[in-house]
Amino acid sequence: MEFTDIDRFLEDFEHVVNMDSASGNNDGILKVAHFFQERFSRLGMACGIQLPGNGTVPCLKATLGDPPHDMMFLGHMDTVFPEGEAAHRPFALHDNRAWGPGVCDMKGGLLVALYALETLKKTGNLDNLSICVLFNGDEETGSTQSRPLIQETAKTCRRVLVFEPCRPDYHLVNQRKGGGWFHIDVIGKEAHAGADPHKGVNAVVELAHLVPLIQDLNDENLGTSAQVTVINGGDKINIIPSHARASVDVRILDPKEKQRVEAFFTRLSRKRLFEQSAIKVSGCIDRPPMAVTPQSLAIQDLIMAQAQKMGITMGAITTGGCSDGNLTASLGIPTIDGLGLVGANSHRTDEYVELESIPVMVTLISRVCRQLTNA
Repeated sequence: MEFTDIDRFLEDFEHVVNMDSASGNNDGILKVAHFFQERFSRLGMACGIQLPGNGTVPCLKATLGDPPHDMMFLGHMDTVFPEGEAAHRPFALHDNRAWGPGVCDMKGGLLVALYALETLKKTGNLDNLSICVLFNGDEETGSTQSRPLIQETAKTCRRVLVFEPCRPDYHLVNQRKGGGWFHIDVIGKEAHAGADPHKGVNAVVELAHLVPLIQDLNDENLGTSAQVTVINGGDKINIIPSHARASVDVRILDPKEKQRVEAFFTRLSRKRLFEQSAIKVSGCIDRPPMAVTPQSLAIQDLIMAQAQKMGITMGAITTGGCSDGNLTASLGIPTIDGLGLVGANSHRTDEYVELESIPVMVTLISRVCRQLTNA
């Protein structure tokens, strides 16, 4: 059955995108959760809003059938854009694309998951499926509160489909780098920059001395990147700065790199240029890589074969970006990502999705589910 109800999809798309749901805006995230809760409930799914971790972040869980579930649909309801962004830059259609905060990352993907299940309901196939849907509300800030819920839920499922955006030219994501953030705080001693510079310990200079060492962590052959992305230090131009801070974004492709990278940052506090300075390092690699496995390749092949029958040639990519698919794959559960709408420019004001991908992805996911159910 081909999906053709594009007008209804677009009405829902506009409604959901125009809900401000930035990470931390829990009232906005809750509105998104209630929208999907109502729709999943119509399909006969058991739905509930959960508040894991510290009890503030809304997450939506919907299930049909008993575990072990045939599959898990995974996505997030939060966006990187601040409250008020949707009013300032609402959902719009032009150039055969949809535009607006979160259209690509990843409200379009959430609707693909919903409409695929609604399509299966219409064809009479949904009742034969055992499925679990989990949409969390803090992915853009690292899924700090929802991580245990995601992983415990994934353990009840045979495979995981993640509805982050499909990449241009229909490329799904079969591998993601892992990663983490490190923060370096340097404590020096302030002094008058003109009269008594010799009495100070320049925290900015100490920190600058560390930056090339961090840069040397980059190893393209291993797929490891270490980027100093934020630096702060000093207050006034005529005062030797007593404090400086840097933040470092690290990504790894090889799981073994976790040990090397974390050991490097542990030793960094001893790499002082000035004897009187103090260096404090915090952080870790907290997202393991999402690796390609024979089991995930089997799912990928099934998806690509169904796409081929629809006249779509799909590819697969590796990306340095992390998703909650990293968390499920690390448990050994076969995971395929990038099954939302085709789009690009996530986290930017020119984020978009291709309208022609709406019927393609909804039809594709419903067919894949039907085949997995029959299998």
